[in-house]
Amino acid sequence: MKSQRKPEPAFGPILAWFAENRPLAASELHFASPYQLIVAVILSAQCTDKRVNLTTPALYERYPDVAALAAATPEEVYALIKSISYPNSKAAHLVAMAQQVMERFGGEIPRDIESLMTLPGVGRKTANVVTSVLYDEPVIAVDTHVFRVAHRLGLSDGKTPYAVERDLEAGIPEALRARAHHWLILHGRYECTARKPKCASCGLAPYCRYHAQSR
Repeated sequence: MKSQRKPEPAFGPILAWFAENRPLAASELHFASPYQLIVAVILSAQCTDKRVNLTTPALYERYPDVAALAAATPEEVYALIKSISYPNSKAAHLVAMAQQVMERFGGEIPRDIESLMTLPGVGRKTANVVTSVLYDEPVIAVDTHVFRVAHRLGLSDGKTPYAVERDLEAGIPEALRARAHHWLILHGRYECTARKPKCASCGLAPYCRYHAQSR
């Protein structure tokens, strides 16, 4: 008996659909500098971008640069971010991150993923977001939205975020990866939601194995 061959992921049609229907996809976090972006991304872990954007203006005003944040205490930062998720640990991470940027990188946010990942509060996803958004690096940051959408569309069967990242980078051309990262995030955030995906109105339904299996 012949084994059934697994169908190839439909990267081409899916990317073409996004390019035509979501050409201007970009980060929804508000920032005006590399410093502000890394702060916002650290705060966004398990928290909505909307909540982060409501929180960061006062934080940026009080601590306008890395040097100012490095001189703060976690308790002072906590008072400004207590409305978001895990404020205690995030306050400690932000201050420690800023101190290490000052001590080890001369006050400049590192440009490479490996250096970024040595900073407190910065994992692979955060490092990928920073390098992708700021420097257009051809990497895919995998959060819960990207992980879910990639599996539902059949673009990856990876069991870990890193495995999904590798599958996506193997199938998405380098020139498209920065945009594709936002395409997948925003699709998962607003259409391919965890509990009630909007399959009936989704233009990607013809390529979606989740939709096919749920009919």
